[in-house]
Amino acid sequence: MSEPLLRALSRLRALILDEAVLIRAVGSGRRRGETPRWRRVEIRYVDLKAGRYLQVTAYDQTKAHTSNHAGPEATRALDDLLDEPFGNWHVWTTTEEHQLRVTKRGEAMVHVSPAVSRLPSGAHDRAKPRMLAEDAPVLRVLGISDSHGRVKPSRQSKYRQVDEFLRSIDAVVVDAIDSGRLPQPTAERPLGIVDLGCGNAYLTFAAHAFLTGTRDLPVRLLGVDRQGELVERNNERAAELGAGESLRFRQGTIDDVDVAALGGPPDVVLALHACDTATDDALARAVRWRAPLVLAAPCCHHDVASQLRRAPTPAPYALLTRHGILRERFADTLTDAMRASVLRLSGYQVEVIDFVDSKHTPRNTLLRAVRTGAAAPDSARQDLADLTTTWGVRPRLADLLGDGAR
Repeated sequence: MSEPLLRALSRLRALILDEAVLIRAVGSGRRRGETPRWRRVEIRYVDLKAGRYLQVTAYDQTKAHTSNHAGPEATRALDDLLDEPFGNWHVWTTTEEHQLRVTKRGEAMVHVSPAVSRLPSGAHDRAKPRMLAEDAPVLRVLGISDSHGRVKPSRQSKYRQVDEFLRSIDAVVVDAIDSGRLPQPTAERPLGIVDLGCGNAYLTFAAHAFLTGTRDLPVRLLGVDRQGELVERNNERAAELGAGESLRFRQGTIDDVDVAALGGPPDVVLALHACDTATDDALARAVRWRAPLVLAAPCCHHDVASQLRRAPTPAPYALLTRHGILRERFADTLTDAMRASVLRLSGYQVEVIDFVDSKHTPRNTLLRAVRTGAAAPDSARQDLADLTTTWGVRPRLADLLGDGAR
């Protein structure tokens, strides 16, 4: 049943302003005949030294703009966002999930469901619900939870990693569907996902369970890895979960992967902790497929690190590479900065974000890319050329895509 839009927005406003219950709120899409100032906004509360603030992250077509607000300023900032003609609002609280869609007639269709999962008793009041409950069958099969449906003490970090990844993939998939970048998945045309270099596939299994179970989306997911024993074990786990044809693993390399099982090029490409230049191979393949969504969590960065060791350090940056540990960390940053730049030159909007808190894993960078098809300005190509020339390095991804960025 539809209802007046202002009434529905007023309810959401009260939820968002209640810092004791809000987890996150997202505004996206646009109403018929109108265009909001921002492509997407995300709202949550953060604790800073000066106190608790309402944090707003607003995305335009090229970058994110983050601002923090307290007191009456927070209320004004929220009211300004609710006045924007977003077509969808999605609000997560500690107990419920609210989805508001604006109809063609300018009314609101609101769906309210219980939170994805509940926290165990005794958990801190401000802790957020998990995207997959501890007793989810997939977590038991993966060995993250025990037979009683409790996360094993030794697997808490892995559980948090799974949870943060699901938040990221959920955000981009929902936004892409809401904005029309992806068609609404159907049984005849499911959401196609390929995971290149899937390895043990913890995140692959979790993504499949969340999208098909919690989000109730038709999905066809293909994991690819060159190690036959991993592929065999992953297929055994998929069979144990009763995934059917919607989750399959194949042995092969990134270069020769066959996506015929997906019915064509994938909608989403994952490359999670692929070693060194294997991440570049996966990103290049995604660009050639013109994949609408790409999520890559790079692992080691040996290629650029070795190039830095061989090349003279430009003045006045010798201190950045004098010590081995600093040179390695700088190589990580330089590599991912160049990857993000090449993706932008290839028609993607790119965010580089924390995958999960660094205390849980040292490899905590996630490249989240959304294909827009928009041409990058000439200055972006020149910026990349200046960077690579200054440091005397050659980005593998630019070489693979042949865009002349060197």
